[in-house]
Amino acid sequence: MSRKLKVLKLGWEFPPLINGGLGIACYGLSNALSKYVDLHVVLPKSDPNAQYGYKVSSLSGQEQKTIESTTNRFASLSFVQHPGVSPYHSDETTSESHEHEEHYTEETYLKKGFCIDKLYGQDVGQKVYEFSQALKVEGLKYDFDIIHAHDWMTYQAGVELKKITGKPLVVHLHASQYDRAGPEARGWIYDIEQHGMREADLVIPVSNYTGGIVRDHYGIDGRKVHTVHNGAEAVDSFKSQKKFPEKMVLFLGRLTAQKGPEFFLEIASKVLASNPDVRFVMAGTGEQMRHLIEAGAFKGLGGRFHFTGFLNKEKVNKLLSMTDVYCMPSVSEPFGLSALEAAQFGIPAVISKQSGVAEILQGALKADFWDTELMAQHINDLLTDDTLRDSVVQAAFDDIAASTWDTAAEKISGLYQDLVA
Repeated sequence: MSRKLKVLKLGWEFPPLINGGLGIACYGLSNALSKYVDLHVVLPKSDPNAQYGYKVSSLSGQEQKTIESTTNRFASLSFVQHPGVSPYHSDETTSESHEHEEHYTEETYLKKGFCIDKLYGQDVGQKVYEFSQALKVEGLKYDFDIIHAHDWMTYQAGVELKKITGKPLVVHLHASQYDRAGPEARGWIYDIEQHGMREADLVIPVSNYTGGIVRDHYGIDGRKVHTVHNGAEAVDSFKSQKKFPEKMVLFLGRLTAQKGPEFFLEIASKVLASNPDVRFVMAGTGEQMRHLIEAGAFKGLGGRFHFTGFLNKEKVNKLLSMTDVYCMPSVSEPFGLSALEAAQFGIPAVISKQSGVAEILQGALKADFWDTELMAQHINDLLTDDTLRDSVVQAAFDDIAASTWDTAAEKISGLYQDLVA
């Protein structure tokens, strides 16, 4: 029997320190991968009290003090620090000013160590660079066969480690700058993503939709691009009684342009024009929340439209247990894990064709994100036609049966074997 491959997995957020779907996906995949490989997860920051069934290390020192530095120099690339960047949902914004500039290097790390307080915020670009320099020192202490880097925050660290060890590099793309900023997206985050994927031996997008973006928008050789769909943790679904008699349609996600919350307002307006016995709930928070509240009031949706703000997992599940239809009108959605979670609760979905999860939920009703008329029609049909609703729900149960993290991990472990063969 051959030995297990040793995989050094580089992540940015990880439970219990998470801001969004990235940490949940990294955790789910790590748990499953640990059955197939000898796994070591390295993070900028972790909870020392958390227990896992595999090794998890943090590069951040015990002293949570910020290294005073604003200069951002990534290898030979012209990356420019972008103030206030927060590519994943986070309320962690910073407003500190720095009086000193310093080039953070391996030598700086040896003198001061690597310390990080907030995973995202104004200085995230600098912290990403410092993490890569710290890993150039610490990474040489680890024994591994393969480097696996998750999303742009860890790509540079993975590239640096590949250069000094010669070990193959796998980069995992959960969400891209294309998704966050549109087809014209460029800038330093785009440069990091492109550089990481070019240097990688294997690129794993979370959907064929994202794989197309990797090839066409980033110019990456399609021969090293292999899609592995995300999985979903099994949940004990349940049903709860609503406190109101109307049917409920749910939007769950960050309130950013990428997720299409403004289209959800349009959809709600169109549904209510023909079916007033419906309530719409928008769960989540983000930079568009104030604008959306004002827009909803302007459209006269106040009495039928509710904003919950941030909800923890327990409250999300409670909300799902009362939902009649799930709606995901994302403009560009690499995957869309929340749609799988809704399906586990027996909720029929209306989802954007511009999403990776549309490849999994074959029976879901779909429309282009901009076609709010068709999405509204789909929602009305699901609310009024029990036969259609039952059909969509059953199809979803069939579709998600094989959509597990174990399935994803088995595919990835096979790709690892191909790399070292």
